[in-house]
Amino acid sequence: MNLHEYQGKELFARFGIPVLPGQVAGTPEEARNIAASIGKTVVIKAQVQAGGRGKAGGVKLAHGPDEAFEKAREILALTIKGLPVRRVLVAEAADIARELYLSIVMDRQKKLPLIMLSAEGGVEIEEVARTAPGKILRQHIGLDGLRAYQARALMSRVFDDWKQVTQAADILMRLYRVFMDGDCSLAEINPLAVTPEGRVVALDAKV
Repeated sequence: MNLHEYQGKELFARFGIPVLPGQVAGTPEEARNIAASIGKTVVIKAQVQAGGRGKAGGVKLAHGPDEAFEKAREILALTIKGLPVRRVLVAEAADIARELYLSIVMDRQKKLPLIMLSAEGGVEIEEVARTAPGKILRQHIGLDGLRAYQARALMSRVFDDWKQVTQAADILMRLYRVFMDGDCSLAEINPLAVTPEGRVVALDAKV
């Protein structure tokens, strides 16, 4: 079963992975009310199980409730890769200093979970894998599970700031619990973002 982004973020939040506040809306009026309750610039994202939502016009910023109404109305009229948009996620927009990619996927050949980590997030990871495979770090998780020191060692390869290393390592440990407890084949954060203040947060969820 593939979860929608808003469902994946709800799951992440239950496991303590930091996500930004947001709610799902089925109408432009609901989107306006959610934006008003958040009280900040929001991002409105089409909830369809397809990649390339941004390129298809399914991700837009809104700087107030009335603009959220208009943007939601535009997105709810879209069909993306043959899928009609019936719901949008209205979430607090983030200032982003850096974007990374993080996922755990089941390696069926080795029958082990595989961590995939790249300093280049927010893009098509398949394209990175095809054109620059060396930019993706891969590490299998053994039968004894993932240890905190292993998570920190891996994150220290893409972060220079130790506070960000520890934040990202904690997110990885929690993502591993999502993966195992949910019997997942994939748990992905793209992008795993760093704010200008140095906070590491999950801006997307694919489970």
